[in-house]
Amino acid sequence: MSVLLVGVSHRTAPVPVLERVAVTDTDRPKLIDKLLASSHISEAMIVSTCNRVEVYAVVDAFHGALTEVGEILADHSGLDLTALHAHAYVRYSEAAVEHLFAVASGLDSMVIGEQQILGQIRSAYASSDAQQAAGRVVHELAQQALRVGKRVHSETGIDSAGASVVSVALDRAAGIIGEGGLVGRTAVVVGAGSMGGLSVAHLTRAGIERIVVVNRTQERAEHLAETARSNGVDADGVAFEQLSAAMAQADVMVTCTGAVGAVVTLADVHRALAEPDRDNTKHLVICDLGLPRDIDPAVAGLPGVTVLDMETLQRDPAAGAAASDADAARTIVAGELATYLAGQRLAEVTPTVTALRQRAADVVEAELMRLDSRLPGLDDPQRDEVARTVRRVVDKLLHAPTVRVKQLASAPGGDSYAAALRELFELSPGSPAAVATPTDLVDGDRTGRDLQA
Repeated sequence: MSVLLVGVSHRTAPVPVLERVAVTDTDRPKLIDKLLASSHISEAMIVSTCNRVEVYAVVDAFHGALTEVGEILADHSGLDLTALHAHAYVRYSEAAVEHLFAVASGLDSMVIGEQQILGQIRSAYASSDAQQAAGRVVHELAQQALRVGKRVHSETGIDSAGASVVSVALDRAAGIIGEGGLVGRTAVVVGAGSMGGLSVAHLTRAGIERIVVVNRTQERAEHLAETARSNGVDADGVAFEQLSAAMAQADVMVTCTGAVGAVVTLADVHRALAEPDRDNTKHLVICDLGLPRDIDPAVAGLPGVTVLDMETLQRDPAAGAAASDADAARTIVAGELATYLAGQRLAEVTPTVTALRQRAADVVEAELMRLDSRLPGLDDPQRDEVARTVRRVVDKLLHAPTVRVKQLASAPGGDSYAAALRELFELSPGSPAAVATPTDLVDGDRTGRDLQA
């Protein structure tokens, strides 16, 4: 069994395509059910963030599983397979593991080094586990990825080299607002989820004077506002019906709802700008961090309004990390990948070693029974001594090859030694043989290929 990754991200697709492919918390269980119902997939996990959707599947056949995943994503997004193929990427076996480790480390994020991806991978695993879609492979893969990500963030300076999408957006907003930036200003945060909480934290550190949290569930909005108040910021939580009134007082607005379709319309912004107590000299900066977009695209054409969306933020130079920190992170990922793969290869050879020892034990017992029938006069002490001698001989004969095959299995290509043992001794281990990597899958560096290749 091997890991297949099919993904679409900010590196391969424009925002409109990412919006189509986006997987919400409501979508994810249904898609996992469809994946598990496929004939070639036994485990599955879907990592979905504001700028990526990645399906990790444990499969018994590459081509069949690739077709199944592609059809499920095409059906979900409403894109035909040709359009999906143009923006998707595929990784298989070692390359899929390496990619997830890089993602967990923040190396593949739109803003290098952001830590929010760790929580998103944890959420993806929890959702998979809740649906019993995470078996041994997905469990070990996800837990190791989280460990690698934590190690990169604790042992390198990648955190200071990069920043979260929220901080990049708010830095840009402060520059547009002008002198003083966000200090003493009023902000509106639409959405009270994890991104909303992160936005409130960044705004507080930036010296914002007042925050209004808007959410469809006012109780959650008020809870987040209470967090801001505990940090010395004047804050209120209001229902969504009060959005226009809240915007009328705002210098900056951050939207991060995760809803499907625009939640802030052109009419909403028009009403806010027309409020009698709106200071017409104020410039409203809207940071649309939703995927799909939270803001009606037409809003960007209004005078006195600037919209910073994910597509704009992708081009921000602050999205890069210092080369040395990124290199240090990649070194850690490479080392952890080698350790993980060695452990997986060892785990795959263990059933073969167990089967070999069981075969030897069966042969010993059969020969001892034959000895009993031929020499019925042996007393118990004599029989026990013969049995111990035979078992010692067998154990000594098996010790070197079983230890050596485990050592060899930890190296690339080591599974061939286990295969040789199975062939020579006609063994049938209790787990299926590993799926071979298709010869046309990679370009020699095992980095994977595009879906349409």
